[in-house]
Amino acid sequence: MFGLALPGRGPLAKPDILLKLAERADALRLDSLFVTDHVVLPASAARSTYPYALSGQLPGGADQDYLEPLALMSHLARATKRVRLGTSVLVIPYRNPVVAAKMLATIDVLSGGRVILGAGVGWLQEEFEALAAPPFAERGRVTDEYIRVMRACWTTSPASFEGRYYSLREVYALPRPRQPGGIPVWIGGHTDAALRRAGELGDAWHPIGLRPPARLEPPEYAAKVKQLHACARAAGRDPAAIALTFRAPLQVLPSRTKAPGGDRPLFQGTAAQVIDDLRQYQALGVSHFVFDAVAQDLKGVLTIVERFAADVRPKLRRATR
Repeated sequence: MFGLALPGRGPLAKPDILLKLAERADALRLDSLFVTDHVVLPASAARSTYPYALSGQLPGGADQDYLEPLALMSHLARATKRVRLGTSVLVIPYRNPVVAAKMLATIDVLSGGRVILGAGVGWLQEEFEALAAPPFAERGRVTDEYIRVMRACWTTSPASFEGRYYSLREVYALPRPRQPGGIPVWIGGHTDAALRRAGELGDAWHPIGLRPPARLEPPEYAAKVKQLHACARAAGRDPAAIALTFRAPLQVLPSRTKAPGGDRPLFQGTAAQVIDDLRQYQALGVSHFVFDAVAQDLKGVLTIVERFAADVRPKLRRATR
């Protein structure tokens, strides 16, 4: 399966652009669309380090539009028919878990059962402070508990929960999601704590890779999968029940372009090179890829998505039949 991460922030985070991308992805029969999450960004220099850039800074800076992901997903649910809609990732401690569960269940009902909850713990301490969220140092434990609260709301009626950070007693949190068993939860991150969380709680592991310092090239990805499976077995779960996914930048060059050599970034090159890269991860068990198109404007993003759909995906499907 293949999905596209939409530009929910910056100059491409405009309603007409996002709708064009979503409608085209749906028409091309991509499998998923994902949106990202920040509520506020600090105006002064942040103490926190962005984990997916060597500079430690969020690309584009703090003074930029950043659309709220759940509101955006609801809008996309109306504009699309079949593509799945997910967060990559929602910062779980930022929102009351019952309210978040209700919003996600509502979007799932409105979309006909197409929601994926990509879940993360967050990295920006200043944002936790601005939102009066639970303590930054406890965000991992809070995330674990809030996921359990949300699942209780999705699967039991009336719902109850008793925990360290949240208690819920005999309430109806309806509607339930359309998907049997509730909304699938993909655990983001690549740290030891994230792998433990995915092994214990996740329906899938959803790391971002190929962005220094989180490279996750095939050997490192394979090692992380072994660690994930060990965590699942320690929790009494079947490792095969946890899907493997991967989010990475994508660039598909025109068909007549000379294949780049040297230290070429994975998933950036000719169609044949991208196909070879994908097969490496598929051999490790990855079943769902989410791509960030390496382009600065709507035309560029659409071009990459259309080249992928025309030149890459059909050959992968033929090879796996």
